[in-house]
Amino acid sequence: MVQLITRAYPNVCMAFGAFFGFLVTFLLTKFLMHKLPADEGRDFAVDGKLSKGKPRGAGLLFVIGFILTVLLFSPIFRMSFGYMVELLIYLVLIFVEMLTGYFDDRATKPWSRLRKGLLDFTVSALLAFTYIYCNGTTFGFMQYRIILPIWLMAIIVLGLCFVSINVTNCADGVDGLSGTLTIITLFGFLLADDAFVNMHGFRYLVVFFIACIAAYLWYNAGPSILMMGDAGSRAMGIFICITALKSGHILLYFPFALVLALDGGLGLFKVSMIKLTKKKDFLSCIRTPLHDHVRKNLTENWSNTQCVTRFAMIQLLIMIMTIYLFCR
Repeated sequence: MVQLITRAYPNVCMAFGAFFGFLVTFLLTKFLMHKLPADEGRDFAVDGKLSKGKPRGAGLLFVIGFILTVLLFSPIFRMSFGYMVELLIYLVLIFVEMLTGYFDDRATKPWSRLRKGLLDFTVSALLAFTYIYCNGTTFGFMQYRIILPIWLMAIIVLGLCFVSINVTNCADGVDGLSGTLTIITLFGFLLADDAFVNMHGFRYLVVFFIACIAAYLWYNAGPSILMMGDAGSRAMGIFICITALKSGHILLYFPFALVLALDGGLGLFKVSMIKLTKKKDFLSCIRTPLHDHVRKNLTENWSNTQCVTRFAMIQLLIMIMTIYLFCR
């Protein structure tokens, strides 16, 4: 029945689907948050001990809400068989990435970087294979189209997915920050879809994902009463990557997710360079992630609310500039 309504009134179905996604995620979170593992607090993070005892791993709930909404309210089962299978594989990969983070959230001893890195690499490789098999190796940006060798396209997609998962994960450390930035990033792709991108049926998934994160933010807005954990941040990271790929303009990831990438990615870059150069003072003047630097290392330390608001304003400005600079 829902699929028939989707065909006749796609915008109405998208609107009701967004409402359903928000509502079901809101209710799942309200009634099941006490079942989530409790955070132990992090000694290495600024104000990390303040989160001790809060439910962690809420990504499990909003990803379940998202997948349920997609299956009920998107036209996924009316699409061509190949496109339907492609989207279903993406949903599975998002769920798998969420589960790897959730099991880490539940673990008494945090998983090693090697273990998580290998899992992320495996998921990224499966995503790269699926995307290239279903979409080919055309690399696009605005009006330009280049057909790349398969091996080069595979490296680009795999690298983007791996980076997106990990920088989003590292940017999660302030109440509401990573969720808010993810919503802004995804809105950027929606606006681009109206201007010069064509995501076809994937637009439904973007709208529903935004709605489900918004429901999570209802409880995570500072001062939060629960946290998404790796289960949420890793799922958001891979979803942003998939959205960039399905937009057909992979490079849009960088302006639309720039604040997320800088906030979480600078720390990864710093650690990598220290190991490579053996210089322990590399970028010692900058505390990473950047949200910790602005809260503790600036002359006028930002509050958590200022950090979220100012980072969001910066990303909004970059998004608007990108849309108007490249809108055809």
